[in-house]
Amino acid sequence: MGVTARVLAVDAGNSKTDVAVVADDGSVLATARAGGFRPPVVGIREAVDTVADAVGRAFAAAGVDSVNHVSACLANADLPVEEEQLAAALHARAWGTTVEVRNDTFAILRAGVEEPRGVAVVCGAGINCVGMRPDGRVARFPALGRISGDWGGGWGLAEEALWHGARAEDGRGGPTALTRTLPAHFGLDSMYALIEALHLEHIEHARRHELTPVLFATATDGDPVARALVDRLADEVTAMSVVALTRLDLLDEETPVLLGGGVLAARHPQLDDRIRELLAERAPKAVPSVVTARPVLGAALLGLDHEGAPALAHARVREFYERV
Repeated sequence: MGVTARVLAVDAGNSKTDVAVVADDGSVLATARAGGFRPPVVGIREAVDTVADAVGRAFAAAGVDSVNHVSACLANADLPVEEEQLAAALHARAWGTTVEVRNDTFAILRAGVEEPRGVAVVCGAGINCVGMRPDGRVARFPALGRISGDWGGGWGLAEEALWHGARAEDGRGGPTALTRTLPAHFGLDSMYALIEALHLEHIEHARRHELTPVLFATATDGDPVARALVDRLADEVTAMSVVALTRLDLLDEETPVLLGGGVLAARHPQLDDRIRELLAERAPKAVPSVVTARPVLGAALLGLDHEGAPALAHARVREFYERV
């Protein structure tokens, strides 16, 4: 029987899974990485098997066979009922005495703050926002796409760009350089050719996300339609932030607003500047910043929060991830 560590931290996103075994003093005993976590695609059992692959390797490297607490921040845990289902699935693996599952947006939030207090907006493939206070109060959104009122995310932006490009080319919409820049990315000479290639899957469906950077580049070159889409995303990020701050009674207090995910972390000047302008107008005490730390750090800190670990332990695990 091996020694028992304090926390197993799990950050499982759609594209990759990171785990860390953390000791009582905040020392990181081992880390491991595995593939993406996609329960809606492969089912809960197979998705958790992916996590198990990383956990097994991390436990072996750390010389442990269990922990006190499993702190898991998981993609696709969008509703409390889904968090409960996934927590039960993780608990069944007997990795720890207690298990807490949160949406993966909480990992980015906690990674960017010194205490569990603030708001985070993540814009990667989709868009989501969460907020938390040290007393346990949280603010969150379903973040299930258009059915839950969402707009934005890399995937959504690509769809909007295609919509405007198609309508501009056939005359239903106003002119935009997207009619040229979108098909050119794939070596095509018209929106019609791009539409045909996408529909017939000559271009893989998953490659549509490549059009989001094209949209931003087109906006940077001054195209009004592309710039309007970037401004709309800034408005969505701000709206989610302000609602979360209001729900947590933080609108009138100096509060961190963390920005994460591939789209926001890219620091596109127009988007970054516009978000800061809108927050200054609607939430003057918000303090925006971009989170670049690995989200698994946030999962580890949430685990140490749960265990009542001292500040030194929190500082030690943060120092580890600032070095790597």
